[in-house]
Amino acid sequence: MNKNEIKKVVLAYSGGLDTSVIIPWLKENYNNCEVIAVSGNVGQADELEGLEEKALKTGASKLYIEDLTDEFVDDFIIPTVKAGALYEEYMLGTSFARPLIAKRLCEIALAEGADAICHGCTGKGNDQVRFELAIKHFAPGMKIIAPWREWDLKSREEEIEYAEAHGVPLKINRETNYSKDKNLWHLSHEGLDLEDAGNEPLYEKPGFLEMSVSPIDAPDAPEYVTLDFEAGVPVALDGEKMSAKEIILKLNEIGGRCGVGLLDIVENRLVGIKCRGVYETPGGSILYFAHNYLETVCLDKMTAHEKSRIAITFAELVYNGQWFTPLREALSAFVDKTQENVTGKVKLKLYKGNIIKAGVWSDWSLYSEEIATFGEDHVYDQTDATGFIHLYGLPLSVQAAVDLKNGKKHLS
Repeated sequence: MNKNEIKKVVLAYSGGLDTSVIIPWLKENYNNCEVIAVSGNVGQADELEGLEEKALKTGASKLYIEDLTDEFVDDFIIPTVKAGALYEEYMLGTSFARPLIAKRLCEIALAEGADAICHGCTGKGNDQVRFELAIKHFAPGMKIIAPWREWDLKSREEEIEYAEAHGVPLKINRETNYSKDKNLWHLSHEGLDLEDAGNEPLYEKPGFLEMSVSPIDAPDAPEYVTLDFEAGVPVALDGEKMSAKEIILKLNEIGGRCGVGLLDIVENRLVGIKCRGVYETPGGSILYFAHNYLETVCLDKMTAHEKSRIAITFAELVYNGQWFTPLREALSAFVDKTQENVTGKVKLKLYKGNIIKAGVWSDWSLYSEEIATFGEDHVYDQTDATGFIHLYGLPLSVQAAVDLKNGKKHLS
């Protein structure tokens, strides 16, 4: 890349350590280029406060703050929940936010006539792939600047030193320097003491958890919630009609105070590294659980089993930054077909980090108490099982006869 050709750069800007440092670094290393900062609001709430002042003070010419929350929920979160997609238990909170933000970055970069798009992802992480694959989809000719793959800074500690030397204000210090990502779906924690897999997360330490409380600190009495779904989409909470976004935000409050949704995993990153992370996903955990609970009565066996298989592929596509691909779109079409009858109500009991089933109802339920009962019934003729087992086991009987004829004994 010829740096002299770069006159205007659109930067994915969060106001965190990486992107705060990048603004002055870009101006120093790319001929004092114009830097346009773009912050995609995906529900990070207070992290957006004071962002414009900070971006302009550190050298940006302007800041776009784009409200992407409705699109984030309706077009990314809900399709993933309907698919039941989990990547090694991880609910993909960062993964499906990045393609959406990158899409908006491309729209602004093209409208502004930018020469390049810049992001603050490290060369060790997954996000660089997620951003850049989306950029290749929406702006295939756009140059991409990834400072972590260029600069001499080797650690977050050196970034802090650079920020201090350049007068960049930070909300963190060396003692609270976790790498975090927050949106309306989740909060992730990486780094510091969590890099040692032998260390227990500091759930009870004040300030560590932000969306949840430790199950130890949750109330001693359980709390009940009911969720209504139509075609796999949540439409009401505790009998009150709400948008999916409103339901998630409310579930975050409820699940957070009940200590629900904490996950501590060592996951396999796309670049081949194992990485330990702690995730807070209170509302998402409830939503996934409720949706799966309803599916147990609404989906036939073959569809449910096939759906569970494609859920793994769906999750890998999301995790690996391949949202905007024909396969992901095809899998979503399959999922949407499976959801046509996933309509009904679910009741759950939340207690000290646990989600407990408390009832499920659906007009589309395939569960029949009359057929399943262990008591007397007039629907299921148990003598039919004799012929069924005979035909079902016929291949085994034929194989055993052939083996015996040829001297192969099954029992010694």
